[in-house]
Amino acid sequence: MHRSTGLVLILIGLGLALVGLLVWTGAFSWFGRLPGDLRIERPSVRVYVPITSMLLLSLLLSALLYLIRRFWP
Repeated sequence: MHRSTGLVLILIGLGLALVGLLVWTGAFSWFGRLPGDLRIERPSVRVYVPITSMLLLSLLLSALLYLIRRFWP
């Protein structure tokens, strides 16, 4: 394994820990409640389709991966 691979794994781990801390503190309580996220609640059925939230997450991850591929040696 190359030294740069180890660095990437450490950075991914730190990033996941940071996101986990933000979720735990409630910083992402708005996620899943955006306009465009479908939520249908009836007495016997709950349907939840987070369309807007997943589009936003896809956009952010695509931008992050683009930057990594563009600037990583």
